Amino acid sequence: MDEAPSRSSLTWKLALAIAAVALVSALLLTGRPAHWFGKPEPVAFHGRDISAEHWTGAFSLVDSDGKPRSLADFRGKVVLLSFGYTHCPDVCPTTLAKFAQARHLLGVDADRVQGVFVSIDPERDTAELLRAYVPAFDPTFIGLRGSEAQTDAATKYFHANYQIVQYQGNTLVDHTAATYIIDTQGQPRVITPYDQSAQFLADDILALLKNG
Repeated sequence: MDEAPSRSSLTWKLALAIAAVALVSALLLTGRPAHWFGKPEPVAFHGRDISAEHWTGAFSLVDSDGKPRSLADFRGKVVLLSFGYTHCPDVCPTTLAKFAQARHLLGVDADRVQGVFVSIDPERDTAELLRAYVPAFDPTFIGLRGSEAQTDAATKYFHANYQIVQYQGNTLVDHTAATYIIDTQGQPRVITPYDQSAQFLADDILALLKNG
């Protein structure tokens, strides 16, 4: 015949159960040690997630004050980056306006976002022109330019394309219209199409700010 468990044994088991419940509750509330229970769920973005592609390389351009710039300068912020030119009649101004709108939608988190506009037409996009054009959409935005070789290196890093041709006395420019979202560690994470809404852009930025 089995013996009934002693009162001290029951008390010990009850204490263990209470401690286990308290630990699980604390983990669920903080959300931080989720990896203890396995791999965390991947972040879902509206744009194309390129996190697993691990783009490598480097580039260096200069801002409108002639200061050398690279992605390392913006560590700690999520960067919205696009390629374009100041004479662009539609895509470029629309994109920069969307950057400004997305930043506005983020409220208090706006200070953790950096807009960057890289000129693919540096021959016409002088430092003075970039200084007047880019901050007109948002005073915090930065315009970058460089030599043809530096511009090629930057577009190659982001798997972007551009072409400038002269036709009947006119300069015709074609370029990738996507937006690149770069995380706080300087790693490209998301590519969004030109027609992505400002709200979706803000959602993806916030996901990176919260989840890295």
